Amino acid sequence: MTDEPRGAAEAVDSVLVALADPTRRQLLDLLAAQGEATATTLAEPLPVSRQAVVKHLAVLATAGLVSGSRVGREVRYAVRPAALNATARWMTALAADWDRRLANIKRVAEAAQRDSR
Repeated sequence: MTDEPRGAAEAVDSVLVALADPTRRQLLDLLAAQGEATATTLAEPLPVSRQAVVKHLAVLATAGLVSGSRVGREVRYAVRPAALNATARWMTALAADWDRRLANIKRVAEAAQRDSR
């Protein structure tokens, strides 16, 4: 994350922190499958209370992974893929950087092996 602006790095950090919790990952899966849902609906299949779900949704919202919109007396949550997409791009760039480094190490090792023959 060294080449990224500070705000982008912090956004990736908050996504990774949010995704570290299995309950939050389950909530994202449920929202992706249902499209939009209330905290009450999301709590039904989970072994946690509605209040716990609301707290998890707040973490996901802070990370930019979900948004809530008020419809009457309900708040309906939906997935916001932009933050996840940005994190996936960062991970892809990181993987590519490691692939380049490993290819360089391989090339150096193979050259050293040829030279020692």
